[in-house]
Amino acid sequence: MPRPRKCRLVQAQPSVTCFTPLGACTRELEAVRLSLEGLEALRLADLEGLRQEQAADRMGVSRQTFGRVLAEARRNLAETVVFGRMLCIEGGDYRVAPPAAGCGRANKEKDMAKIAISSEGPTLDDLVDPRFGRAGGFVIVDPQTMETSYLDNGVSQARSQGAGIQAAELMAKAGVTVVLTGYVGPKAFQALSAVGIKIGQDLGGISVREALGRFQAGEVTMASAPNREGRSE
Repeated sequence: MPRPRKCRLVQAQPSVTCFTPLGACTRELEAVRLSLEGLEALRLADLEGLRQEQAADRMGVSRQTFGRVLAEARRNLAETVVFGRMLCIEGGDYRVAPPAAGCGRANKEKDMAKIAISSEGPTLDDLVDPRFGRAGGFVIVDPQTMETSYLDNGVSQARSQGAGIQAAELMAKAGVTVVLTGYVGPKAFQALSAVGIKIGQDLGGISVREALGRFQAGEVTMASAPNREGRSE
């Protein structure tokens, strides 16, 4: 009797599942398939910068298995870029965290949850900066202990383009699971959603403390689409 496959955990379903070369006719393109566990391996290794043993633990697999999944995912990406093919993210052997009964590994993601609020300053009493990508910084809140820290966003502010994507990368590296802000453009929204970060929008004109209070009271609806065009990203 074959040994059952170990449960492969992914943080979230991707919001975008197909990428095509600009101007190409999709009917004429050969598709390359990237599994959801392959996408998760890329997120953990190449976006969050985790070591293989850390990333393997997040996915609930051995280091060797993680290495194989990551290598295959990177080959798929290389084939897509080099040969100009269509990338389809679908299928695989995975479970979305928290795992279903019988998976055999406790989910620790919820315990590590952090909330980031775009802010004009480092304290809870500063105003929410309505710009996500070009915010002055982010107040990071641990909802379990209510401890706060401040993440400066000067690198993103200095960029002529791609500020939203750069800020999204900062959120992922900081272990953020929820972003509260004013406006998010399409590229930043896609980058945040791709790594499973939820987004609360339209929170400008109030303090960071008030935005946090609204979220904790369940008064902030998580967005399903960006609320600003991408010209300033």
